[in-house]
Amino acid sequence: MNATLLYSIQSEWMKTKRSAAFWLVLLGGFFTPAILCLIYMVYIEKLAPAYAEPKFWIKWYLNGWESMAYLLLPMGIVLATSLIAQLEYKNNAWKQVLTTPQSLSTVFVAKYTVVLFMMFQLFVLFTIGMYFAGALPAWYYGHVPYPKGSFPWRRIVQMSTSFYITSLPILALQYLLSIYFKNIMVSLGAGILMVTAAITALSWRYVYLVPYSYGGVHFMQLQGRMRFKSNILDIHYLALIYFAGFTLLAYLLYLTKKEKG
Repeated sequence: MNATLLYSIQSEWMKTKRSAAFWLVLLGGFFTPAILCLIYMVYIEKLAPAYAEPKFWIKWYLNGWESMAYLLLPMGIVLATSLIAQLEYKNNAWKQVLTTPQSLSTVFVAKYTVVLFMMFQLFVLFTIGMYFAGALPAWYYGHVPYPKGSFPWRRIVQMSTSFYITSLPILALQYLLSIYFKNIMVSLGAGILMVTAAITALSWRYVYLVPYSYGGVHFMQLQGRMRFKSNILDIHYLALIYFAGFTLLAYLLYLTKKEKG
């Protein structure tokens, strides 16, 4: 990584500090764990039987993903990506950015790297939140035993990586829309429509054609609820193909766009 790109990434990262996208990622990472923890704290009678299960942590983690995979994560990506990419439009700062000694490619990659890292940050916060949300009731109520078995970090990281990959097509297409269209409502509106369509398509035989549904499809595969199987490719390969295609298209559109500010 050359120095110019590194400085550009640092600059883009600084712009996100205390921005709406920053708070969205922070709150989004802990939202579902906090709700699940609150439910267990209220219904204390369910704690002991749940904690006694040998695979409590895996089930607990999947419980968190039930709401995340279908709706919360896709909507969070739509909102966060739109907000980050629109920072220059909002502050009318594109002209200042383009007069700095950095190429268009550097600006594109720097912003994209920050968006990817913020989504990674969301996954890390969610995983940490799920651990503490699962352990907190046992720490708070002294008579309730700690969940059986150690926290399966390796398995949890594998599952998180899988969900991260299935989310990449959404991120790439939302990034494309956000940097190409000045009006934030275009990217937000398109994203909300696509997320809604993806949820509707989950019972469709050809749901694999809808990249916004891949998080939900992967969750249903893990739960054994998927009615149809893809005869084409693994869902993760499809996600990576869509991600690469949307990224390349976003890069070309960004370079060839006449008015960037």
